[in-house]
Amino acid sequence: MFDALLFDLDGTLIDTESIALETGLAAFAAHGHPVSRAFLEGLVGKDDPTAEALVRDAFPEIDLPAINAAHRAAFIERVELGLPLKPGAAELLAASTLPCAIVTSSRRAGAHRKLAIAGIAQSFVHVVTLEDVEAPKPAPDPYLLAAALFGVAPQRCLVFEDSETGAEAAHRAGCVVVQVPDVVPSDGRWAHHLAPDLLTGARMAGLI
Repeated sequence: MFDALLFDLDGTLIDTESIALETGLAAFAAHGHPVSRAFLEGLVGKDDPTAEALVRDAFPEIDLPAINAAHRAAFIERVELGLPLKPGAAELLAASTLPCAIVTSSRRAGAHRKLAIAGIAQSFVHVVTLEDVEAPKPAPDPYLLAAALFGVAPQRCLVFEDSETGAEAAHRAGCVVVQVPDVVPSDGRWAHHLAPDLLTGARMAGLI
C-alpha cells in the first residue's frame, strides 16, 4: 500500500510546540510586547521567514532580533533538558518496516539536534529541512523532495503531520495524509485521516 513514511517533526513526533509557545510568550512579554497564545498558535507550522513576516506585520516597531534571540536561548535551554515523544511515536517507529524520513520546516542543525536529543535519529534515512527547498510548507516541495529521495511516487507515501500548513503541503504533493493536531485544533481539511494520536492514524490509514 505504501512505500515510505514521511513525518513532520515538531508537534508530530516530539513535544516541542508547547515549549515553543511557553518560551515565546515569555520572550515577547519580557521585551514589552505581550501577545496572546492565539497569536503564537497562528505561527505554528510556519517556517522562520514566514513567521517573522507575520510578526512584523502585526508589530511594525518590534525589536524582533532581540525577541528571537531571547526566545531561541530559552527554547534551546528547555530542549536540552530532554524532548518527550508524542504518544505512540516510539511504538510506530519501532513497528515500521518501511523506510522513514523527516520533513520539517526547522533548519538543518536544529532538526538533527532535536532528533538526537529525542533519541530517534537512527529511525530516519533522510531528513528534509527548510534549507533543502526553495519553497517551504505549505508548498509541496519538501514532500516532493522526500519522495524523490526514496525514488517513489508521492502517492505511495504516507505522511504524518500536526499542523494545517504541513498537512496542506503533503496533500498538495499528492501524499496520503494523516493529521494529528497538536496545540492547534483542525477540521482536517487537508487530511485523508484526522486522528487523535499517531497509532490511531496509522490504523485508519491501514498501516498497522
